[in-house]
Amino acid sequence: MATFTAIRSKTQSGKALRGVVEYVEQEKKTRWDDDRLVSGYNCVPQSALIEMQMTKQRFRKTDGTQYYHFVQSFSDEDNITPQEVNAIGLEFAQQQFPDFEVLIATHVDTGHLHNHFVVNSVSCRDGRKLHQSRSDLIEHRRVNDKICAAHKLSILPPPVSHAKKKRMTPGEYQAGLRGDSWKLDLIQAINEALEYADDRESFIENMEVEGYEVRWEPNRKHITFTCPNGRKCRDSSLHDETFLKENLELLFVYRQATGFRPATLEPDEGWLGELAAGWFQVLADLERDAEWQLPAPPTWTDSKQRRREALKKLAMGQKFSGSQGYDFGPTL
Repeated sequence: MATFTAIRSKTQSGKALRGVVEYVEQEKKTRWDDDRLVSGYNCVPQSALIEMQMTKQRFRKTDGTQYYHFVQSFSDEDNITPQEVNAIGLEFAQQQFPDFEVLIATHVDTGHLHNHFVVNSVSCRDGRKLHQSRSDLIEHRRVNDKICAAHKLSILPPPVSHAKKKRMTPGEYQAGLRGDSWKLDLIQAINEALEYADDRESFIENMEVEGYEVRWEPNRKHITFTCPNGRKCRDSSLHDETFLKENLELLFVYRQATGFRPATLEPDEGWLGELAAGWFQVLADLERDAEWQLPAPPTWTDSKQRRREALKKLAMGQKFSGSQGYDFGPTL
C-alpha cells in the first residue's frame, strides 16, 4: 500500500526551494543499479529548479509560497520495483498537477521505497497559483489509492469517518441545550490536526486550515483555542488531559524521537497509552545523547472530583483520544 503525506514547509523562499530540490535529488538516495530514479513532469529533471524559477519570473509571482512537498510511501509487503515506484509517482503527478512543474524523486536508501514530489507553486500554463487545503489532500489520497489499486497494490482501509448524528443521544441533547456542541467540534478538530502533525508548528498550521486560531506561547501555561464562532477555550477546559500543553509537547518529543508516520492508527487507549508502553525504550535510546532534555512522563490527576466535574460540564464521561470518534458515555 502507498500512503500520501503533505510535508509542512515552514520556510518558503527561493533558497528553501533550492534546498528541497537538492535534498530529494541526492545521488545516494536515488541511484538504483544503473538508473537514476528522478523524473520530471512539465520539466526536465536536470533543470527542474531553473524551470520553476523561470516560471515564477515570467508570470511575476516570485513571492509567497514557492513550492509544495509531498511524500508517497510504499509498503514493504508490496512486490514492487524502484522503477515501478517512480513510474507510479509520475502517473500521480500527471493526474493531480497537470498544469504545474513537478519533480519526482524515488528514494531507495531507507527501509521502504518512497517518492518525493516537489511541486512548483505557479502554473507553467497560465501562471495561476497553486493552493492546497485539507480537502485537496484528501483528494490526493483518494487518487493515490485508485492508482495503487490499478497496479494491484494494497491500499489502506478507508478512514473511519465521524458520521453525522443519526439519533440525538441524551448527552448530545444536553450539550446542545448548553451550547457546548462547539467544544465537541473543537476536540474533533484537534484530534484530526494531531493525525498529521509531528511538531507544534505543523499542528498549529493544521488547526488554522480548519479555521481555528491557536495561542501557544512558551511563557503561558495553557494553550488557548479560538473557534470559528469566536469562542475561546483553554486546553484545561477540554476534559481530557491528552490535550494539555505539557502532554502535547511530550507527544511531539516522542514522535520526533521514534519516527512519526502521519495518519497511522492509534491504539485504543490513544497515543498516551502508546507512549507509556514505549517510554523506557525511548529513554534508553536517547540517554546516549546529552543534548536531549526529555520532560518527565505525564502525571495524572484522574481523581473522582475531576471526573465529576468533567461529567457535570460535558454531561458525558468520554475521554477523546487518538482517532476515536464521539463515543458518548453515560450522562448524568
